Amino acid sequence: MQQRDVMYHIGLCREQLEGAEYAILPGDPGRTPKIAAMLERPQPLGQNREYNSFLGRIAEKPVVVCSTGIGGPSAAICVEELYQLGVRNFVRVGTCGGMQLDVQAGDIVIATGAIRMEGTSREYLPVEFPAVADFALCTKLYAAAQKYGYRCHTGVVQCKDSFYGQHSPARMPVSYELQQKWEAWKRGGCLASEMESAALYTVCAALGARAATVLLTVWNQEREAARLDQQETHDTERAIRVAVEGLRLELA
Repeated sequence: MQQRDVMYHIGLCREQLEGAEYAILPGDPGRTPKIAAMLERPQPLGQNREYNSFLGRIAEKPVVVCSTGIGGPSAAICVEELYQLGVRNFVRVGTCGGMQLDVQAGDIVIATGAIRMEGTSREYLPVEFPAVADFALCTKLYAAAQKYGYRCHTGVVQCKDSFYGQHSPARMPVSYELQQKWEAWKRGGCLASEMESAALYTVCAALGARAATVLLTVWNQEREAARLDQQETHDTERAIRVAVEGLRLELA
């Protein structure tokens, strides 16, 4: 593709980012103002399609907040275009559904790796290549979670393209594959299911960038099936605080 001063999808140019090398990436465009409000001197940059963006500062260093939308394809586009504008470090803030019984609604999950059960990452690296987070960034996120006293889990998450393939697998023509693999992921200790980290980690590996993910557990369908108590939550403030404080530790 031809070189552009303004990125085609996210609608941003290099001058707007003021040399930012770090980005916080929520999926939901509506979450970006909430994240930006936790930064110093936040200002809106623009909105195009699913990409709603702000610029703020942590420890006097510019940090971009840009939503990615749902799933790997739009997340990969966001990372590719921010990378062209100089960003080299990416922290995803999102939500997940717990898979292990001790991963409860309201818990924090830091994804050290991701199962590549999606399509985007396969157009970057062979499926045998693992999707893993940057160790140093994960360490900072874990330290932030500990500072706030949040229940926190670290480990592998599963990434898929079909939300309803997870939640209604029995009605899918490929139910045999979805259900058998879900059981395999559980037996392997997979903590939770979400939709973007596998693409994020693989794209960043291909680009030579760094990435990590912090997630709020919204619900746990395995706990529901086991008739264990839980209370569904959608308040992402804990995950946001972990991301911002983790970058504060990184940039201090």
